[in-house]
Amino acid sequence: MSTTTNSPSSAAAAEAADAATRRGPSVKLQRILALILLLCQGGITVTGSLVRVTGSGLGCNTWPLCHEGSLVPVAGAAPAIHQAIEFGNRLLTFVVSAAAIAVVVAVFRARRRSEIKTLAVLSIAGVVLQAVIGGISVLVNLHWWVVAVHFLPSMLLVAVAAVLYMRIAEPDDATSTQRFSRGARTAIVVAAVALCLVLITGTMVTGSGPHSGDDGVGMEGRLNLDTRILAYVHAACMYVYLISTLVGVYLLRRSQAPKDAFKTSLVLVAMIVVQWAVGVTQFYLGVPRWTVPIHIAMSSIVVAFSAFLWAHGRRRLP
Repeated sequence: MSTTTNSPSSAAAAEAADAATRRGPSVKLQRILALILLLCQGGITVTGSLVRVTGSGLGCNTWPLCHEGSLVPVAGAAPAIHQAIEFGNRLLTFVVSAAAIAVVVAVFRARRRSEIKTLAVLSIAGVVLQAVIGGISVLVNLHWWVVAVHFLPSMLLVAVAAVLYMRIAEPDDATSTQRFSRGARTAIVVAAVALCLVLITGTMVTGSGPHSGDDGVGMEGRLNLDTRILAYVHAACMYVYLISTLVGVYLLRRSQAPKDAFKTSLVLVAMIVVQWAVGVTQFYLGVPRWTVPIHIAMSSIVVAFSAFLWAHGRRRLP
């Protein structure tokens, strides 16, 4: 009769497996969930733009109900296609909420560091806030300033989700390291400020433009400023953003920044150029409806890569 004893290596492996089980979801799963959340945060801005350009903003004319006394669309209360688009966009809020909740559960079960937990909780809080702002925009008949306030937090939530995706990959017990030179950090901060101005002025261009969000609203509640002048201001902010980003790329190259950060900066520049091209096309074609969702989608992509680049500046490395 023989007995088998566990070797030290097998015992260590068993202990590591047990520790992994106690830690909860793997880093890979956490990142997948964070990526889904990022895609959802960007995606719902695109569906929101579809609501605007199809004139479906009041397809559901109250909130939180779709129509008075009904949670769902009512035949004849508004054009069926408008009700379907607006109600569908509202339903997507639950998809984004589910993604945010999944991330929170995963990082808390994995006992991640407080920075990651805070970013995850902010994502859920932001979704709730956005739902309330969206409801207010319906109740005040899509006044331009409420629609602007509805869009800008969406961009902030995209940035939060992007940073969360980056931070989840970092070991909690590693030391945070500064990876950029002072000059590169300054240029990236200037670019971030310029991006904020780009987004704000962009909402003003939209607020004075032809797409009110609902066919029945017309120009009531629109921003009473010259759209062409606002477009010029918006473009100027975009050029400042592009130039400051290019300066940051040059300084990253000059200071021999990490390759992953430098590659991210190049992708960001490419996305800014694409966004510029879409904006120029809109301007000269008179803002056709089909260009708006593309422009909004590119806004989310540019914001996400700006957040990626910022997150590269300080990382916890193994």
